[in-house]
Amino acid sequence: MSETALSEVPANLHAAFAKVIDGALDALVAAGTLPAGLPRGAVTCEPPRDPSHGDLSTNAAMVLAKPAGTNPRTLAEALAQQLRTAPQVVSADIAGPGFINLRLDDAAWLAELRAIEAAGADYGRSAMGGGMVVNVEYVSANPTGPMHMGHCRGAVVGDALASLLEFAGHKVIREYYVNDAGAQVDVLARSVHIRYREALGEAVGEIPEGLYPGDYLVPVGQALAAEFGDAYAAAPEGDWLVLFRTRAVAAMLVMIRADLALLDIHHDLFSSEAELQAAGKPEAAEKWLRAHDLVYDGVLEAPKGKTLEDWEAVELPLFRSTKFGDDQDRPIRKSDGNWTYFGADLAYHFQKAASADALVDIWGADHAGTVKRIKAAVAALTGADGHKPKPFEIKLVQMVQLLRDGEPVKMSKRSGNFVTLADVVHEVGKDVVRFTMLTRKPDAQMDFDFAKVVEASKENPVFYVQYAHARICSTLRKGAVEGFAPDAGALELLGEEELALIRIAAQFPRVVESAAAAREPHRIATFLDDLAAAFHGYWNVGNDRPEKRFIVAQDGKLSGARLYLAARIGQVAANGLALLGVIAAQEL
Repeated sequence: MSETALSEVPANLHAAFAKVIDGALDALVAAGTLPAGLPRGAVTCEPPRDPSHGDLSTNAAMVLAKPAGTNPRTLAEALAQQLRTAPQVVSADIAGPGFINLRLDDAAWLAELRAIEAAGADYGRSAMGGGMVVNVEYVSANPTGPMHMGHCRGAVVGDALASLLEFAGHKVIREYYVNDAGAQVDVLARSVHIRYREALGEAVGEIPEGLYPGDYLVPVGQALAAEFGDAYAAAPEGDWLVLFRTRAVAAMLVMIRADLALLDIHHDLFSSEAELQAAGKPEAAEKWLRAHDLVYDGVLEAPKGKTLEDWEAVELPLFRSTKFGDDQDRPIRKSDGNWTYFGADLAYHFQKAASADALVDIWGADHAGTVKRIKAAVAALTGADGHKPKPFEIKLVQMVQLLRDGEPVKMSKRSGNFVTLADVVHEVGKDVVRFTMLTRKPDAQMDFDFAKVVEASKENPVFYVQYAHARICSTLRKGAVEGFAPDAGALELLGEEELALIRIAAQFPRVVESAAAAREPHRIATFLDDLAAAFHGYWNVGNDRPEKRFIVAQDGKLSGARLYLAARIGQVAANGLALLGVIAAQEL
């Protein structure tokens, strides 16, 4: 179900035992051991770092002892005593200064296996977002050409984050900001005019320096020639610049949408900078900021290394970004009265904030220098008049270095100076591109080697995870041929190796919530790699010990239980891959 109501979100083991811990704390409050009303937001229920310490761990005594005016160890003793009486808790041991490690009986893990079946594609779904509306802006490349691999990583990260936030209970607006008001779109129009003249039969020669040389503009010029004939061939620039700019941007957006569709990326909203300015939104933002004493007319300090002889002081409207942690106030207009990029961006974020509870921007790492000022602007625009500023995060994405057998990839002649996203997707496939882009934190450097990303080995995480799911599908098909089907009737026959698999799969709902809270979809890819490693490890045990295989011909009940386990592990893997926008392969 794509629109699961928050009240219908399936339960999971970690959430269930978080309630058990909460109930034990309530019992201590009733007994007078704990004062009532202590905030419990920092109390956690998660697997311990070392699995040998137990199944679950809680820091409740550690975070509540000080506000309760007691010793963490003393509080832990009282809490552990309560937890030992809880159903399915085998032991509650105190570690260090007050952590409590819980061991659960096998029935708890087998119940979670059944919960995975019951929830199906919704296993892992969370209500943590509470319906909060989050605007995720990503890609937002200048509309001057096709998508290239410099845009790819940010596009995938943003799209996966949007899916993750939806799965975690948020409402998401996927937005693309079209930078169609700057000088670069005038350059685009002039480049298209050359292709227009070329389509009319003129020998235009080599494209001049500073214009866009790519062949992708040839069809745009041909379309304009077919529509207008030679009406603008010799006309002055003022007669055709706006028209050609509008038509060229529209053509580029069609191309951009098509390129993104190759990665199954579709935005809800394309917002135009030109339309924003035409509607007077920057002026409105400036007026609002002046009314709140957040914009004033002033003179910037001379840039470092500049003297009075080579720098002229000009009075400009300045935003008080130092009030919000920036190192200097920032101009929102240029000396000619036009908006600075920051001024227009400020108004754009003001517009976005009006229809969202929180904002997330996915930017290229080359924009790191503007992070502080735009965060200051959003804090100012959404936090005035006594309001709490709306949450706003900027995730920086590093460029991807393209390699072929370890050597840098040559640039595309068609594009002019870059490798197109379409060419890469056509060569290695959507799933490979998407998963690979999510195998590392977005602010970490990444190499994309065409040979390695399609390599059929455990060193290739894309293959490793999809192969695990394909192996499960193959096993289920083989079982059906041999007369065995997944059966939950004898799950008590599963042993410690099988339970270890369930323990890993059961972490998925917790990983979803932590990844959504941190705005880090790559955590899902990391989890899937761990799950695949555990599955392949169990499979390999069966290679050496036939009695540990999923299908044991002489034992139908055990085979049914193990096939049931395999199907549930496959479901969790499929759910995780779906969040990343990757197909769960049925066979490889």
